[in-house]
Amino acid sequence: MRFMLLMMPGGYGEAAPGTMPDAAAVGEMMKYNEALGKAGVLLALDGLHPPSMGARVSFAGGKAAITDGPFSEAKEIIGGYWMIQVRSRDEALEWAARCPAGEHDTIEVRQVQEFSDFPPDVQSAAGSLPDLLARTGEHPTRE
Repeated sequence: MRFMLLMMPGGYGEAAPGTMPDAAAVGEMMKYNEALGKAGVLLALDGLHPPSMGARVSFAGGKAAITDGPFSEAKEIIGGYWMIQVRSRDEALEWAARCPAGEHDTIEVRQVQEFSDFPPDVQSAAGSLPDLLARTGEHPTRE
């Protein structure tokens, strides 16, 4: 089972463009990342620049509209993620709980929808997805 752990750092929504994490915090996080790697569960990870450097594309009325960050209405901001492959939801939660996150940080744990999870009509509509993902290095049927 694949799970995405979404890091939502407290206060990141107000971070100025170019804000970088503290070196000591990165050092602690690297120990966690290395533990995920040594356990063989880490598939991918990345940190994200603050929302002040981002943009949103919305589709009201069927037309794309671009809004540059920061986003004042945002309550929770994603600062990075880990993609892990584990045996169960409980194992994913155990890994999330081990993260050296700060007092005001939150990690949301979400299971990835595997191609095999979808009913036949949805699999048919997305019929070329497994081939597309295989070409990009993804594996839609890992479990």
